[in-house]
Amino acid sequence: MVRVTMNDTSQVARLREALIAAGYTVDGCLDALGPQAYAALSRGETVPALRALRADAASPLAVLIRMFLLQTSAPEAHVRRALPLEEALSGGLLARDGDAVRPLVDIRPYGEADTDWWVVSDLGAGIGGVSGPMRADHVLGIGGASTTLAGITVREPVGRALDLGTGCGVQALHASRHAESVLATDVNKRALDLTRLTMALSGVGNVGLAEGSLFEPVEGERFDLIVSNPPFVITPVGERYTYRDAGLPGDEVCRLLVAQAPRHLADGGYCQLLANWQHLRGQDWRDRLAAWLAPTGCDAWVVQRDVQDPAQYAELWLRDSGDHRGEAYAQRYDAWLAAFERDGVEGIGFGWITLRASGADTPTVRVEDWPHAIEQPLGAEVHAWFDRQDRLARTDDDGLLDVAFRLADHVVQEQTGAPGAEDPESVVLRQRRGMCRADRVDTVGAALAGASDGRLPAGVIVDAIAQLLEEDPAALRDAVPGELRGLVADGFLLFPEVGDAPAARSHTAD
Repeated sequence: MVRVTMNDTSQVARLREALIAAGYTVDGCLDALGPQAYAALSRGETVPALRALRADAASPLAVLIRMFLLQTSAPEAHVRRALPLEEALSGGLLARDGDAVRPLVDIRPYGEADTDWWVVSDLGAGIGGVSGPMRADHVLGIGGASTTLAGITVREPVGRALDLGTGCGVQALHASRHAESVLATDVNKRALDLTRLTMALSGVGNVGLAEGSLFEPVEGERFDLIVSNPPFVITPVGERYTYRDAGLPGDEVCRLLVAQAPRHLADGGYCQLLANWQHLRGQDWRDRLAAWLAPTGCDAWVVQRDVQDPAQYAELWLRDSGDHRGEAYAQRYDAWLAAFERDGVEGIGFGWITLRASGADTPTVRVEDWPHAIEQPLGAEVHAWFDRQDRLARTDDDGLLDVAFRLADHVVQEQTGAPGAEDPESVVLRQRRGMCRADRVDTVGAALAGASDGRLPAGVIVDAIAQLLEEDPAALRDAVPGELRGLVADGFLLFPEVGDAPAARSHTAD
């Protein structure tokens, strides 16, 4: 693997200008390929894209797409018209192959709605840039894990942010837009070299780099935001890929991150990371993670998005690294299964962990399984979730009934039951945005949600429901707060916005 050495500011500037001039951006590539071919690339299929480029195969944009997105060679004459060839060759980005030029790295358009970036990584095994197992210091490109983390990250303006285990720099790019300064760290020097080029090509100047493992490079420092897509893959000790294998047993690297993060968080700061965790024989995975969280003193929200059995998990990661093509595939597969059996692993969960340094005497901790569809980006909902827990913790049951809640937008009610029946068997409130939750409610909960428009306190609505149902208002008031807290915690009912006029206080009948 050739080392990338294009560090000269003027060289990088000329390459950036060439990419822009060719229209080599997310929108430019989508326009050139069309949505069908562009989507096929995410599945590792290149035939639709090659067909789309046939009509204008020599254009600078087509050449850049062929080399960096499709990871194929292009005629030298065509490449010379697309970018500063000699500088790209000497800088370790390209190599001559007879009369053609082939890519040595992946340069991929990326960005947010109003900005264009270019992310530099190693050629991936998914499309064909790597024909066999990858090198130990392979730097992974943009993938589902990195975009998931980017989507769930809270994007409030902050002073300092840390991207721990930066890889190719995706999280640092996003953080650079709402943090005054960002520090990107990695134990892999090649990752830092490629991240440096990613930042330079993307015109990002507030990201610094530091080499080291976990929190070693930032000992004694604190940050307002910590994000990490760490080497969380649970593999037999001795696996060799830096981007995914921490060299620690089981899910120890994720436990360590959770344990060490709080001392590097500023007051009110967030730590958000992706993680894998073991489902061990005879143990509830929720209890294991709750034990990780308890010593931190932080508010925490853990969401498990998927669970795989040991065989599925081994197959996934052997394919990911290209090892499923080698002669030693069966041996390595067997070694993974043997390690899982020895350790009592019955499944592996994947999800995300968010910590917040709230300073609360009794931190709010929620560990849940939610494998259903969600709507990304989710960062605003993560922020709102912690805000709701704060407000609930500060409000006793009587105070809760004095609040004029508002039903969240995009909530619908679903009823099930026998056709023609007078009453439904069940009523479900369903969100069509954010976490897209579905909570089953009783008649009182459904009526309370339906009448909550921000004008009447919850207690007044409960009194009216009691009258309609011919129930004792005081008894219903005593019973409602538990269900009400659940609807607020899950985001079905919302507290009034700051600045809203307070609702009139309700009064309970003697």
